[in-house]
This record gives sequence, C-alpha cells and structure tokens, in this order.
Amino acid sequence: MSILSLSDWLETPQGSYLLRWEQAKFDLMVADIFGYNAVQIGLPEYDFLRGNRIPFRFHCARSGDIAVVAEGSALPFASASIDLVLLPHVLEFSRNPHQVLREVERVLVPEGSVIIAGFNPLSLWGVRRLVARRSGSYPWRGQYLSVRRTKDWLALLGFETQAGSFGCYAPAFTSTKWLERWGFMDKAGDRWWPICGGAYIIQGIKRVQGMRLITPNWRDARAAAKRLSPVTHRGRQVTGGVQKVE
Repeated sequence: MSILSLSDWLETPQGSYLLRWEQAKFDLMVADIFGYNAVQIGLPEYDFLRGNRIPFRFHCARSGDIAVVAEGSALPFASASIDLVLLPHVLEFSRNPHQVLREVERVLVPEGSVIIAGFNPLSLWGVRRLVARRSGSYPWRGQYLSVRRTKDWLALLGFETQAGSFGCYAPAFTSTKWLERWGFMDKAGDRWWPICGGAYIIQGIKRVQGMRLITPNWRDARAAAKRLSPVTHRGRQVTGGVQKVE
C-alpha cells in the first residue's frame, strides 16, 4: 500500500500501536495545563487536546477540517497569545523545524507549554528508518530528531524541559499479531532500556527572565542608626539619706 501521509500510516497496525501510546500520554500531560487558548498543530484527524480543560481549543494545519489553515513555520497568531501548543510529529516532517520552534516560542505566553511528540532515531524504529527511507514513504522519510537535540533547541529558545516519556519498544512489525507477540518489550523497555523507545513525548515551558527591582535595605539602615544612637547616663544623688536618681 502506498502511504501518502502520516495520517494514512496511523491507520496501519504500526500506526495504531503508536497512536494508542501517544494518545494516552497526551491525555495525561495536558490534563493539568490551564489557560485561555490551546492549539494543536498538525494531524487534525486526531484530537490530542481532548483531555485538556482550556476553554478555547482548536487545530491548525495546512489542510483538513480545522479552525486555522497555516504552516507551522509561520503561525498567524499574536505574540504571547497561546497557553498550550501541541506538536505531534511536526518537527521531523518540517522543512525548517527550528523555525517552527521559534514561532511556537513567539506565540506562547510566559510560562506557556509546548508538548512535542517525535520518533526516536536511537531505537529499533530508527534502524527501520535507515533501511526504508529510500522508499520515500511515511513515517520513514522524516528527519528524526533525538531527544537531546530537541532539548538543546528548546534550551536555546528559553524553554525549560519538564516531563517526558519514551514508548513503543517493540520492533516495527507490519502485522498486529507480531506487535502483540512482542508487547512484552514495552514493559521491559521502561526498566532496562528506557531511552530506546520508538517514540517520545517531552514538555517544554517558556521561561521569561523577569526584572528585579533593587530597593534600599531600610531594615539594615535602621539597625545601624540604632547602634549609633547616644546613650544617656544617669547619675545618683543622695539627699538627707534618700537616694535620688536623675
């Protein structure tokens, strides 16, 4: 079968195996993120924002049943206007993934979050890509980015990396039967080789350095003034056997 898009591939046994893991992780990670506006860029056929409670949630992509038609590298949103951005497999299939991240940083509010899902090149799925990428089919045609590289890009843009997870440790078999037979690797992978999952999800939070107002330390000034205050000496005077204190 000719795989024309990533959405087509997600309907295959391989894609369904990946989708189940990613949907569960997205549901968990977006549940406690709050704000006013949230956008999912790419893969509009799947709602990865369904577990979030932000009032205005919408999808943005190049085509499909979406609210906004746009490229990820040129988002038509005002700066500092979005609280949460999801990037499900956007970076590895973008011509300029770093520009996509720059746009995400621009539109996010301070302390806003971006959650990125990607394929791990340091995995059995990464090996499968090296063998099959000449065919030009999805998802093997993408430029897979390692977690370390993605974190470096986020750090350069002022993001602090928070939660993250690896998954899909079974080899990239094309049949459901073989994927189920190798399902034991998902349990063993988290314990024995946690960084070798076929896919990963990480969260970055936009940090903005604030201005600190330096004010005089009035408490120390008062303490110094108190230490330097003159001391009044009291004398004693005895008159007629009575002691008088002045």
